[in-house]
Amino acid sequence: MLLTGGLKSLLPHVLRRIIRCNRLTVSNTSGMAEGYKQANVVILHKSLADDFEKFCHANNGPLPLLHRSQPGDWKCPSLSSDSDIRTDCLQYRKYEHGTCTGSLKSLKEYSEQLKDMVTFYLGCSFSFEKAVQKAGIPIRNVEQKCNVSMYKTSVPCYNVSMFHCNLVVTMRPIPESKLEAAVLATSGLKEAHGAPVHIGDPGLLGIQDLSKPDYGDPVHLHPGDIPVFWACGVTGVEAIINCRAPLAFTHSPGCMFITDLKNDNVRSLGGVPQVHCISQDPLHFSIVSAEAAQKIKTLETLIGVDPGERGIAHLQRQGELLGACLALSHAGSVLITTGFPTHFTHEPPEENDGPPGALAIAAMLQALGKQVAIVTDQRAMELNKKIMEEAVQLGILKKPIPLLSYQRESADSALMFLCEDGNPGRPRFDHLIAIERAGMAADGNYYNARKVNIKHLVDPIDELFLAAQTIAGVTTTGVGDGGNELGMGKVKDAVKKHIKNGDVIACDVEADFTVVAGVSNWGGYAIACALSVLRSCEIHDRYLRRAVGFPCALTQRPWLPALPSVPKEEKLLKTLVQLGVRSGKTASLEMEVDGLPFYNTHSLMIEKLL
Repeated sequence: MLLTGGLKSLLPHVLRRIIRCNRLTVSNTSGMAEGYKQANVVILHKSLADDFEKFCHANNGPLPLLHRSQPGDWKCPSLSSDSDIRTDCLQYRKYEHGTCTGSLKSLKEYSEQLKDMVTFYLGCSFSFEKAVQKAGIPIRNVEQKCNVSMYKTSVPCYNVSMFHCNLVVTMRPIPESKLEAAVLATSGLKEAHGAPVHIGDPGLLGIQDLSKPDYGDPVHLHPGDIPVFWACGVTGVEAIINCRAPLAFTHSPGCMFITDLKNDNVRSLGGVPQVHCISQDPLHFSIVSAEAAQKIKTLETLIGVDPGERGIAHLQRQGELLGACLALSHAGSVLITTGFPTHFTHEPPEENDGPPGALAIAAMLQALGKQVAIVTDQRAMELNKKIMEEAVQLGILKKPIPLLSYQRESADSALMFLCEDGNPGRPRFDHLIAIERAGMAADGNYYNARKVNIKHLVDPIDELFLAAQTIAGVTTTGVGDGGNELGMGKVKDAVKKHIKNGDVIACDVEADFTVVAGVSNWGGYAIACALSVLRSCEIHDRYLRRAVGFPCALTQRPWLPALPSVPKEEKLLKTLVQLGVRSGKTASLEMEVDGLPFYNTHSLMIEKLL
């Protein structure tokens, strides 16, 4: 018998010969033949082969197809010189009508049946282990001398005919400081599953307990390790189980077919990936290309000018727009709030900074297929209904958005509003955005920039943001231009120090992400543009869909019409003027926002952002 020492340096044809002779005492091929491709194996009847190939192409993250054999062809010259698929895996599994009916060392006794069967060789993550190690990243399961952990997830694959199943993933613990290096090392290795499909809390994939993998062995995390998940070829095994074919064979998970091909054909997908943390509870990281991240940073810089000379440069934090939009990109349901009744002597008291930015965000979220609702003051419901109707008429929104109000009736009102039956485990929204929304100060009052208390006009929507801090999986964004807006509590010290009247007016309620702009509407336009940039990023799109299904229509980009435009925003501002909604700084009913003319100021900003 041969032991594990030295197996990593043996050539593939030597290893296959040893496996064929049943002379290995190991239980998996992880770490063997370093630098060479390994393959998952699925063998099924020829009548199913075409549909299974389509299933692989439709889910090429977990099922990168290396080779499809002819019926009855046991050899595979494109992958190996002298192989025999009946004998060259460490162990096989036999499936009859979807049930595993045995583990086998050889398939030779089924040679007659195999004459009518087709073998699929699918890429394997063992192939990228050498590249990960070369990047200075430990492979914990190799260190712990065990198989990699594999888990069934709640992520559905794209169905083809009778082939359907949920994604299976492998998990490798990676030190947090090495996350980006791990993504970089694997992202180009498409035939070995490419970049990770999830980084962070396993619960977000529907995995309840890392210590209980569905396949393979438990792998222990070291302090500072983050669980990182790659798509796994055992997804093919799940598809075989669910299709209930009368007879099928697969490799035993972890017992791969070792090819003669070097793992050196790296194919870049849309640039260099970056990793960003978007949530601490649950821990969640996202992936985006460096190019897309730079575009979003440019958007952030553009909106950071200070035409009102309020001193907002002191409130700005780099990367907040990117973090907010990555969190929004992952969200399925978003709640938006706006409304600053600064003109307390007029009716309506609202200013016209806020609603256009809120609608720009809502329009893009709608176009990206997300659920959107708006919450506002009860006294302003009729006004907001009219604004909404006009937004639909003008083509800003595809359809009306649910318009909600919030009142505090009991201690758990906010939880009841945000969650099904008040259960924090069942939130209705994944992300809350406040844009130019009056924010509660430290003394419990609400102030305009001139230090006038307008609390009697403001419903306590801040409570929703405070409650969101206690609900795992709900993130928040505040967009503002003066520091007294909901969400600006994150920069309240800077507001108190640098903004006129800041010691009184500073909002005390924090958001996870704080987007500071010269005019809040600009922040809304920038969020819409940034979401479009993210959806156009191949690296981010693949991560969002967990590498299953097909890429979104990056060439057609059907969400582009939802972007703000000068004609749309001009018509919307005219509508607001007609409804009596005034400019924030001057209270005038002119084509201006915050005292700045629409033409050559706001229109120019929209053009720059686009």
